[in-house]
Amino acid sequence: MATLTGACMVALGDKYAGMWSPDEDLAKALEASSEATGDTIWRMPLCEAEYGPDIKSKIADLKNVGPRTGGAITAALFLKEFVTKTPWAHVDIAGPVWDDKKGGATGFGVKLLVDWVESQGAMK
Repeated sequence: MATLTGACMVALGDKYAGMWSPDEDLAKALEASSEATGDTIWRMPLCEAEYGPDIKSKIADLKNVGPRTGGAITAALFLKEFVTKTPWAHVDIAGPVWDDKKGGATGFGVKLLVDWVESQGAMK
């Protein structure tokens, strides 16, 4: 979970966090936690074939920023490069993590993660 990109805020505004995951089970579990807690997430596409080349570099293995367009996607693809076997999801909370009308930080994502962790324990 990270306040990673302003690009996600442009796409989803300040009420939804973007969520990227190649793992269907994990994504569905996070979506269920989102519904249960009200910490709203919206699943976004990874589009690896289309945007993956944007984080390749001529002088390094990877670059941590792509072009201006698709920035939230390339951020998730960058993170994907560091996870090989473990199911993963990236939740970009840049938009809903702050609310000037409520006086600052919202705590967005805490309920989401607690609910998800508890659901994992309940499965065992």
